[in-house]
Amino acid sequence: MARLLIVSNRLPVSVRVDRGALCLTRSSGGLAAAMRGPHERMHAVWIGWPGSVAGLTPEQRRDADAALANIRAVPVHLSATEQHRFYDGFSNGVLWPLFHYLLDKVNLDAELDWEAYQRVNQRFADAVAERYTPGDAIWVHDYQLMLLPALLRRRLPGARIGFFLHVPFPSADVFRILPWREQIVRGLLGADLIGFHTAGYRRNFAASAAHVLGLDPDEAAIEHDGRRIALGVHPISIDAAEIGRLATHPAVREEAARLRADAGGRKIVLGIDRLDYTKGIPRRLLAIERFLEREPELRDQVRFIQLAVPTREKTGAYAEFRRVVHEMVGRINGQHGTTYATPIHYVHRSLPLEQVVALYVAADVMLVTPLRDGMNLVAKEYVAARVDDDGALILSEFAGAASELAEAIAVNPFDIGSVAAAVKRAITMPGAEQRTRMAALRRRVAAQDVHLWSQSFLDELERVAGPGPAVAATAAPAARREVPDSVVERVRQAPQRVWILDYDGTLVPFASVPDLAAPDEELLALLRTLSEHDRVHVVSGRRRADIERWFGALPLHLHAEHGFWSRPKTCDDWVPLESDAAGWKREVRAVLEDFTRRTPGSFIEEKTVTLAWHYRTVEPELAGEHVRALRARLAERVSAADLELLGGSKVLEIRPRGVHKGRVVPLILDDVSERAEVIAIGDDRTDEDIFAALPPSACTIHVGGNDQSLAAYRLPNPRAVRSLLRSIHA
Repeated sequence: MARLLIVSNRLPVSVRVDRGALCLTRSSGGLAAAMRGPHERMHAVWIGWPGSVAGLTPEQRRDADAALANIRAVPVHLSATEQHRFYDGFSNGVLWPLFHYLLDKVNLDAELDWEAYQRVNQRFADAVAERYTPGDAIWVHDYQLMLLPALLRRRLPGARIGFFLHVPFPSADVFRILPWREQIVRGLLGADLIGFHTAGYRRNFAASAAHVLGLDPDEAAIEHDGRRIALGVHPISIDAAEIGRLATHPAVREEAARLRADAGGRKIVLGIDRLDYTKGIPRRLLAIERFLEREPELRDQVRFIQLAVPTREKTGAYAEFRRVVHEMVGRINGQHGTTYATPIHYVHRSLPLEQVVALYVAADVMLVTPLRDGMNLVAKEYVAARVDDDGALILSEFAGAASELAEAIAVNPFDIGSVAAAVKRAITMPGAEQRTRMAALRRRVAAQDVHLWSQSFLDELERVAGPGPAVAATAAPAARREVPDSVVERVRQAPQRVWILDYDGTLVPFASVPDLAAPDEELLALLRTLSEHDRVHVVSGRRRADIERWFGALPLHLHAEHGFWSRPKTCDDWVPLESDAAGWKREVRAVLEDFTRRTPGSFIEEKTVTLAWHYRTVEPELAGEHVRALRARLAERVSAADLELLGGSKVLEIRPRGVHKGRVVPLILDDVSERAEVIAIGDDRTDEDIFAALPPSACTIHVGGNDQSLAAYRLPNPRAVRSLLRSIHA
């Protein structure tokens, strides 16, 4: 029976020993709370770290594993060193501050931590693969496990894999400072679906993938290694019904009434945060101080309550941050307090959910001002607890929740003056306006709850994990495997060999400017040696002048401009495939020139019967936008003139229909013996026409990632192609 495998850094429970007895303590984090429903409803298996078990006896450890198994939890045990370097070192010393734009806190010299991050992700892959059965869905969570999707894809190629990022994904300009940026992006692209809280985070990831891997940016999906990875927007939420139920519970209402009475008729402005530097607590305290200075007549009418939940207490940076916050609270209270009241009531500990909800019920204003936050569920919990539709929410525009909670008072948390003004606006807001805003917020939070979040993600994963019927009917199969030794030996022993070789991306890597991809001396010598024994055809999309200049002195059969021009090795003259059919070029070129003027880094390449628009050096987001616009603008002209619009590697090419590389295959095979071994090697869409035109007996090889291809085999890059060519006559 197909199951759901939930994979996160931590299990939803921690193992500990209390007075000699083994205990499982439920975790209170947002991820644990959000996934508790799917874990229980779907009888899912949860894989993660159970906390340190170093202090347990062997018998207690066996008992702990058995207790975890009873709740369908699978522990991934880590040593203290592994946990420190993987979690504190890389996850929270590199990725956490980077993803929250706090670049001064990012450790960019974390090689040992990076190595631990890789090892721990591999350990998680081992645990998942060991428990996976065909049909299971795998849902990986958060920034600690960003390598895991690709590790699982290599081991479980047919698995349905989803990944959800619970923190922001930063802009491409910020993400690209990471030394390990390529590995992180490739790790995520092993998933079938990558989920984000907001469209902005999704857009940032697509742009980062475009910059880092040279992929064409698309906010809905990314094509990579022959797979289509969906990018989804799924804002996480809360169990609104449960929060609402607690808000009406008599004991909670009684505690809220006590809090109000203790405030002595003053308005309560509440902040609840983990004591983390991303939450903006120091700037919030400065905004409170500014309010107290600006509004002396309101000073005695407001009580600020700040609940600071301890987090990462053993980390040095957090200890220093805690000291700064405590000193600020003391200074402001000392300066603005009176003999009968202090303006800020500061609590540094965690509280049970019932007491937290009582604070929500008691508070007139909720102050949520993180510098960056993936979502911020406190804002949604406050809304859900306001069952009387009163109260006001002040919300940072840099929290993911701001994209949903439009009726909140939006503030820039870096602007302490505007936050102070928002506090005044909130505490003086008329009741009718409060009810209008809060009723709309409550409806939205109730409708978009955590149960809908989890189900919508799993529904999308089910929808995208395999090719749809239309795609399955038209897409070519992926190139299957690298060339096996048996095939290499067969080619080596053949009495005659015919090579059909593409150039760019096959014999040489792509270059930012086409003229920089000239053949090196090693390649020229290799082709000369090969041509002494075999027939060698170079079939390129390049202009015949380029091919003649580079290879004209070698005994090769040359084919330029996708086979429109051919020059046998025994001849000095180039022969066209057909008469010039380029009357359409003037009008199309005018369109290309218009786009070139508006697209810095692009240029036009004109060949005899084709036009190509290159955009390899164009900024990826601009390239994606203009490629889509250019395709739309040319669509009618292409159809009317019987042309083809062909997308290649950072190039759009327009050519007459029927002019393609496959047209030269009959010429190449015209006088070839049936015993000859024909080997065709190419890297992009134009080479698929050659593969399609060859008989099944031919050895066809696709170069590059595991892209969709008709080729039987694959090689990873031009270096591997050269190695194969050398091995034949070694």
